[in-house]
Amino acid sequence: MKSAVLVFPGINRERDMARALRLMSAREPKMVWHADTALPAETDLVVIPGGFSYGDYLRCGAIAARAPVMDAVRAFAQQGGLVLGVCNGFQILCEAGLLPGALMRNAQLRFICRDVFLRVERSDTPFTRGYNAGQVIRVPVAHGEGNYIADGETIARLEGEGRVIFRYSSPDGMIDPNWNHNGAMNAIAGILNERGNVLGLMPHPENHVEASMGCTDGRGLFAGLVEHLQAAA
Repeated sequence: MKSAVLVFPGINRERDMARALRLMSAREPKMVWHADTALPAETDLVVIPGGFSYGDYLRCGAIAARAPVMDAVRAFAQQGGLVLGVCNGFQILCEAGLLPGALMRNAQLRFICRDVFLRVERSDTPFTRGYNAGQVIRVPVAHGEGNYIADGETIARLEGEGRVIFRYSSPDGMIDPNWNHNGAMNAIAGILNERGNVLGLMPHPENHVEASMGCTDGRGLFAGLVEHLQAAA
């Protein structure tokens, strides 16, 4: 799997993401600067990592979404290339128009940094084939603006088309407001675009791929991507 990790001023999770990709794919990812106008040749996966691009001035992700490299990302996605945005990357994808909706301040107006539980809604996507539908995984979050919102028509379309693929849940998979830590509509933690090749996800699977971290539940996402691309080769 040939991956490219975007780097913006203020992004601080690019090395975590690069390490996870290297461990899971046995390939060194390419680091792509925000001012670049092209992606590396033969890229299979573009990843927009978490952090605080441009210091979260204006709206989170609003400045990064207008960086020169994002034109190349849009073209890549339009051609069917896989794009993963995690945390700030999810915010950037929404601001760039690659995903619908927006990420607002957490419901309690506090920064959240803890492990959360996610229910995997589907296992038939490139991003989730490493899991079983209905499986509950534990991954960390670290955000102040992870509260996903969209208008009623958009939410209905996301739900009707099966594009919500991760939800905040209890450890046994129940969708309960007490486990929806940021107040996201319908407990939405991750969504796909219409084509199914762009994923925005608030939690950080890249931080749970090594046993030394106490949990390896994030491995399924990266393993699934590797398997998908090997099958497509």
